[in-house]
Amino acid sequence: MTNEKTRPSVSLRASNDKINGLLAREKITAADVGDLNEQEHRLLENRLTEILEQSKGVERDTLLEKIEPIMQATTKSDIWERNHMTISNAIENFMRQYAVMPTKNDIAQETGLSRQTVAKHFKEYKTQPEFAAEMEQFKFMSHKILANVFKQASNGDMKAAKLYFDMVGAIDKQPAATVVTAQNNYIQINNTILSQENLKSLSPAQLQLIENIVTNKAVELPALGV
Repeated sequence: MTNEKTRPSVSLRASNDKINGLLAREKITAADVGDLNEQEHRLLENRLTEILEQSKGVERDTLLEKIEPIMQATTKSDIWERNHMTISNAIENFMRQYAVMPTKNDIAQETGLSRQTVAKHFKEYKTQPEFAAEMEQFKFMSHKILANVFKQASNGDMKAAKLYFDMVGAIDKQPAATVVTAQNNYIQINNTILSQENLKSLSPAQLQLIENIVTNKAVELPALGV
């Protein structure tokens, strides 16, 4: 009877010793956890979760680097999303309070993340699959915004109406009043075409007049009959 009661305790103590030995290493690899039983896996996960929640700054970075080889892709994704939300909220709260953009050191102090983690997040966030997925979610919800714009436009908001028409492409932009196009061998101004042959037939005074108009120089009109 005594042996049956003491066996679980001895087994748990041995498992704890094994987990403590793993956590004492500089790096925990997949091979290190390959022989852990189900109970030991749960113990390791619980200990890591507890330590991560309590650690901050460089200490947290060191732990994440230690367990990086055994972290699943979903775990890495969860950590990135949590960091992204934490940093975003810190920036929003700081700007609301001080009306200026916080520095990386300010964000680190507000979030408990290291300055290195904050800087790395800013540098690499656009290349993260999680960021791309987040932007797709915003695009997915764009029809909701469009519906609200339409509602405001229907209530007489002219700015909302213009925005709505621009968003749906309902209004064609009118061309400029004067259109000048240059091609291989002629110039077209609205419906008037000046070909090379036309230009050759003009007098020097007429050519000078056209040049002054094109170059925006002061134009001196020739006397009648010239």
